[in-house]
Amino acid sequence: MRHGDKIKNLSRTASHRKALLSNLASQLIEHKKIVTTLAKARALRTYVEPLITKAKENTTHQRRVVFSYLQDKEAVTELFSTISEKVAGRPGGYTRIIKLGKRVGDNAETAMIELVDFNTVYGKGVEAKAEPAKRTRRGSKKKTDTEPAKEEGSTEA
Repeated sequence: MRHGDKIKNLSRTASHRKALLSNLASQLIEHKKIVTTLAKARALRTYVEPLITKAKENTTHQRRVVFSYLQDKEAVTELFSTISEKVAGRPGGYTRIIKLGKRVGDNAETAMIELVDFNTVYGKGVEAKAEPAKRTRRGSKKKTDTEPAKEEGSTEA
């Protein structure tokens, strides 16, 4: 029985799981989105979101705590400089998991995990860009524009 056992083991020993999540978290912080299996993405979400919350308070103690989890100086610097500025007003929910389907080799369920504030494909910015692009296919405006040009050309000749 596994009463009260909430940790996802991912079929690994504790040291291997710690190293795996540390590396995944460092890559997520560096690249802002990564593709992995669904189980690893869900485990990574519970691992990295508290670290992002700690990064909001830029103190030496918080940096040391986060470094003990990540073991990567560049990732800690990126987290406390770039990422903490973007998520300062967000009370939580820093990551998004998007299911991608099954992997060809082993049929594993894959997913993309990304930082919510760093997406450039969809969201508020895309909606503003998409609205001016809407046009009708009626050609009434083009006909009125071309007719006076022809008349001017015919009168000058």
